[in-house]
Amino acid sequence: MKITILGPAYPFRGGIAALNERLAKQLISDGHTVNIVSFTVQYPKVLFPGKSQFSEQTESFDFSITREVNSVNPFNWIKVGIKLKKNKPDLLLVRFWLPFMGMSLGTICRFVSKNRHTKIISIVDNFIPHEKRPGDSFLSKYFAKPIHGFIAMSSSVLNDLNKFDNSKPKKLTPHPIYDHYGVIESRETALAKLDLPAKNRYILFFGFIRDYKGLDLLLQAFTHSFFKKNNIKLIVGGEFYADENKYLQLIKDLKVEDMVVLKTDYIPNNEVKNYFNAADIVAQPYKSATQSGVTQIGYHFNKPMLVTNVGGLSEIIPHMKIGYVVPVDSEKIANALIDFYEKERKEQFTSNIVEEKKRFSWDKMTETIYSLVDIIGK
Repeated sequence: MKITILGPAYPFRGGIAALNERLAKQLISDGHTVNIVSFTVQYPKVLFPGKSQFSEQTESFDFSITREVNSVNPFNWIKVGIKLKKNKPDLLLVRFWLPFMGMSLGTICRFVSKNRHTKIISIVDNFIPHEKRPGDSFLSKYFAKPIHGFIAMSSSVLNDLNKFDNSKPKKLTPHPIYDHYGVIESRETALAKLDLPAKNRYILFFGFIRDYKGLDLLLQAFTHSFFKKNNIKLIVGGEFYADENKYLQLIKDLKVEDMVVLKTDYIPNNEVKNYFNAADIVAQPYKSATQSGVTQIGYHFNKPMLVTNVGGLSEIIPHMKIGYVVPVDSEKIANALIDFYEKERKEQFTSNIVEEKKRFSWDKMTETIYSLVDIIGK
């Protein structure tokens, strides 16, 4: 097929761009012709909480990435829509993760659908956002109308989609493993690169820091005396997308300054491996969630994981097999992490991960896409 992916890609950074790029690579390996149509303007500065939307690394790809979509310019949406309509891809794969994108992407898809050739499938990260704003429902509905079929990466997103539209075909496939962040190296090698002492043990909280991700709960868990007595530190790796001062003050108020290693600049792709290779376990104490790319990086590096029982996280992490699924509660989080170290579960969990992660292969996602194309074509 001739396939166009509509969504962010390099030089934009983040997990959604990374998935689009890795998916393009997989589709090409399956024999298709693939290009990505990305953004000139993704978020206006007023809506972007981070320091920069762009990667500082130089990367190259064996497929075309063109920057064409301006998310705030209606005339641009019409222009891009007409262009894609004329190009007639057999399949348009559209990423949807935020209602704000509903008008631009929904308008483009309306034009494309008029060629009566292109099948339009949306891969939906979130249909109902974690951080709600007025107008979300209208924008999501506007986006969904011209879409022929949907792919969700968690049951919670699939349920949200069915609340809006129960007639169009939908498929569920888990978020594939992010296997492009480098190789597994020894703990000691990784810690040397991070300039951290190997005498300590490390728990990793990774990714953009937003309030719904529950870093405050993890910090509260670290007030338990067990962690200090056993030289266990928390690495916070990722850029603040929330009020940084609030978390710095919380660390001070909880008196855990010496327990927390803050690495809160944006972490480029080639350094991600160091954080995961250094950690004993990855903690995601989210207060709300759908699925998570962080868990799929953890799988690649064979890392035990702790998640909270929200959204689709429990679908990804089998409790007491490769990690823990716990309530959204700082004491429960602390108890699970203490159990991990006291019962020396690292080796057991790690050996189970090697088998468990087979269900998150990229060909499972592409097979799901192809099966949905067949359904739409009938």
